[in-house]
Amino acid sequence: MAGLNSLLKDIRACRICEQHLPLGPNPVIRASKSAKILIIGQAPGTKVHNTGLSWNDASGDRLRDWMQVDRETFYDESRVAVMPMGLCYPGRQSKGGDKPPRPECAPQWHDPVRKQLSNVELIFLVGSYAQKYYLGKHRKKTMTETIKDWRDYLPEYILTPHPSWRTTFWLKENPWFEKDVLPELRKRVKKLLKT
Repeated sequence: MAGLNSLLKDIRACRICEQHLPLGPNPVIRASKSAKILIIGQAPGTKVHNTGLSWNDASGDRLRDWMQVDRETFYDESRVAVMPMGLCYPGRQSKGGDKPPRPECAPQWHDPVRKQLSNVELIFLVGSYAQKYYLGKHRKKTMTETIKDWRDYLPEYILTPHPSWRTTFWLKENPWFEKDVLPELRKRVKKLLKT
C-alpha cells in the first residue's frame, strides 16, 4: 500500500500546470488498492475544487443514480476509485462551460495509478475526453456512436456520456442508453460491490 500512498501524495502535491489554473492547483483523486471500480471522468468543477470531493455536485448525483449506489458506497474508496482526466479545475471557457481537462495530467499520472490499482475489474469512461484517451483509434467517429457500441468495450470498460445537466437532451435523443446500457452497468456494479 505504501507505493500507492506515496504516489497519491505526489499527485496531490503536483504543480506542473499551476500557471494555467485560475483557482490554483487542487488535484482531486480517490484510490485504494482494493477498489474494483475505477471512474475516469473529465475534470473537477468549481464545487469539487472547493470541497476536494470527487463528483460532489449534480453530475455526481446523476452518476450515482446511473450506478444505483448511495453516497456512502460511492465515496468508499476501498471499493470505488475516481481519477479524472484532468485532476484540477481547468477554468471556464469564454463561451461558457468549463475548459477541457489539462493535457498534462493523464500522461503524467494515469499509468502509475492504474498499475497500483490491480484489483480494478471495471473502468467507467465518462464522457468524450476519457473515451478518446483510452480507446484511441478503437473509438467511433462520435461519442454517441462509441457509446452505442458499448458492448465492444466490455468487460474492461463501460461507457457513458458526462452526467451533467447538458446531457438531459442527449438522454432524450438516445433512449437506448437508459434501456440497454444502464441495466448492464448496474448489474456489473452490483456484482463488483458485493464481492
